[in-house]
Amino acid sequence: MAARGSSAARREPQRRPEPQRRPAQQRRKPAQSRRPAPARQSVVIPFPVPERQPVKRPRRRPLTREEAQRRQEFRLRQQALEEEGKELARGPIDLPFCLLVLLLMAIGLVMLLSASFPSAYYNTKNNDPTYWFVRQGVFAVMGVAGMLFIGKINYRRFRGIAKTLLYVSIFLLVFVAIPGNPFAVTVKGATRWIGIGELFSFQPSEIAKMAIVIYFSDSISKKKDLMRSFRYGVLPYAALLVVTAGLVAIEPHLSGAILILGVGAALMLVGGINWAWVFGAMGAAAGMLYFALFVVGYNTSRIQYWLNPWADMKDKGYQLSQSLITIGSGGLLGVGLGKSRQKFLFLPEEHNDFIFAIICEELGLIGASVIMLLFAALILRGYWIALHARDRFGSLLVIGVVTLIAMQTFLNIGVVTGLLPTTGISLPFFSYGGTALSIQLAEMGVVLSVSRQMKPTKAG
Repeated sequence: MAARGSSAARREPQRRPEPQRRPAQQRRKPAQSRRPAPARQSVVIPFPVPERQPVKRPRRRPLTREEAQRRQEFRLRQQALEEEGKELARGPIDLPFCLLVLLLMAIGLVMLLSASFPSAYYNTKNNDPTYWFVRQGVFAVMGVAGMLFIGKINYRRFRGIAKTLLYVSIFLLVFVAIPGNPFAVTVKGATRWIGIGELFSFQPSEIAKMAIVIYFSDSISKKKDLMRSFRYGVLPYAALLVVTAGLVAIEPHLSGAILILGVGAALMLVGGINWAWVFGAMGAAAGMLYFALFVVGYNTSRIQYWLNPWADMKDKGYQLSQSLITIGSGGLLGVGLGKSRQKFLFLPEEHNDFIFAIICEELGLIGASVIMLLFAALILRGYWIALHARDRFGSLLVIGVVTLIAMQTFLNIGVVTGLLPTTGISLPFFSYGGTALSIQLAEMGVVLSVSRQMKPTKAG
């Protein structure tokens, strides 16, 4: 039985036990049929924010009838002044001042052509005798256009550019003093210009002069009585003058530093500083001048050969001695326009700093006196405009510009005639220098802008 059973067991295939099925409730549903679990929602617990209490502003005291009336009158007065300013800004420019500027510029161009054609022929690349004249004429046209354009601007708008112009001028003065600067131009040992080759060059000191005039006029016109104190009327302006003039002096450019110090001192004096500070400043200026002229090696030789140019008239005293010879050869009536002999490479800088010597030679004492009278008339007319300016800012603005022209004219004629040591200062409207001429004409435009708003003068 066991064997049969075992053989039968071999013949019959073994069946696997059937898996037990789970109840329907326990069956797993396919993943597709699963429902997504509900997302957990964060519970925000509100934080109690304290309610803002309204700020209780103090009640203003009600205005009295007199105070309200005064305020109304002040507003009406301000509106009337604004309307009056707009109306006056459309007024005519001062014609005598404008004609004097144009006349001096025209005479200056003629004298520049007469004085410069020999050196232009021998010293320029293309041997063009009109080289200096043509370049100066282009800048003269640009300057006249700028003068007329600036003359139409309300001069009160210059207040807004006072600080910016001052910062730009100081930056340029620092920039030109950087050693190895590729844009700095050095001529005869003095690095005074910023330029790009022969295309364009200018002196930052010319911009610094105008920046000092506009900034000082704007600041001083607001202080009035505070100008008598040292803290507000002397210290800030003196520090600014020392910094600006010092940057100009290290170029070296002694004449530019003198002009900046002079115009700044003139504006402070007119602005109302105490006379004690004026005398103190004059003493300090005399000390600084002595140091610059007799101690600094750059200027020592100038003093020695200024006192006696004939001691070394072939070298150190050559320029001044030739200038005196040029002036003396003109006599009373001069040798005639264009007939100067000293301009044929005898007198250095005959078309620049020493052009007044050529004027004396060609036009004589009478012609040179007429030109000096024209400069005097221009300066006096400028101060007349300053006296009749509409406000304190306009008056100071004109005084600064006209003082620059007056100082520059006096210093140049003094140097050429041997009255002052050689400082390398140009004659306004006459000496060669395109950017200098354009800036001078732009300054004249500022004066014309102020003249449009002059107070009416009584007839007779």
